Amino acid sequence: MYIPAIPKNSLNPVKALDLDAVKAFVFIADLQSFTRAAEILDTTQSALSLKLRRLEEQLGRRLLERTPRQVRLSAEGAVFLDAARSLMGAHERAVASFQEERRRLTIGISQMIVGSELPALLRRMNEHDPNLLIEMRVAGSRDVMQAYEEGALDAALVVQSDNRRNQGETVFTESFAWIGVPHWESRPGQPLPLSTQGDSCSIRAAAVRALDEAGIAWTEVFIGKGAAVVGAAAAAGLAIAVLARRTAPSGTIDLGSVLSLPPLPTQEVVLYTALNDRRSRNALRTLTEAFKSLSVV
Repeated sequence: MYIPAIPKNSLNPVKALDLDAVKAFVFIADLQSFTRAAEILDTTQSALSLKLRRLEEQLGRRLLERTPRQVRLSAEGAVFLDAARSLMGAHERAVASFQEERRRLTIGISQMIVGSELPALLRRMNEHDPNLLIEMRVAGSRDVMQAYEEGALDAALVVQSDNRRNQGETVFTESFAWIGVPHWESRPGQPLPLSTQGDSCSIRAAAVRALDEAGIAWTEVFIGKGAAVVGAAAAAGLAIAVLARRTAPSGTIDLGSVLSLPPLPTQEVVLYTALNDRRSRNALRTLTEAFKSLSVV
């Protein structure tokens, strides 16, 4: 059998990738920040920059576009990201297979701050520790705190509005907005139709109080539980939803300035946990850092 020779210069093999450099790229891309990536990887920005530069040189591709204020994926970086994420996931699973036993971490999260990004959050935690079984419960902040205080949760991430704040760690500040479709038109003489999470919701209380003080008539036409449900009414053009900005559904915008609505107060998001072991704290840090990156607007 004749096997044609392959010219030496027709192949340009790439040496084995530096897994630490690939991991650095994934975290920088996900968090859109060298600073946050350095914090979560427990290293320095300069070390991350060096790893990334060497990775780009090895691949012969520019993976990130960097400006003094922004870090974003290049077109080639976007192509590489999924493969890089898969590589890291496979590596972490291989390393963890003999190192640590499988264990469960039960986390309660306020439904006010969970939107369509939940799958990405879960994926990021799984990549961080494949042998950590995450049980996530999403409910109102009061219900989450009650479950935590009863010992049903290992950790609670809630929107805080009472004096419990000094017992937890404030991890970021959430901003809220009046969310609706771009072509929304108010009806003269009609009250502003609202989509909210009901009387028990602290941001709903702040929103209607602001409307009352501004002399703007309102009525609730839709009450749901969770940002996705409340946002659905806004996306359908049925109401103006009171939502965290980053949980707004696709195709909607902040209509506060367009409709001359009063600004909504920010809310602190607080982490409660009594866990002190390194594995659990690292997992929780991964979760909160992911939320922080997604809360930037």
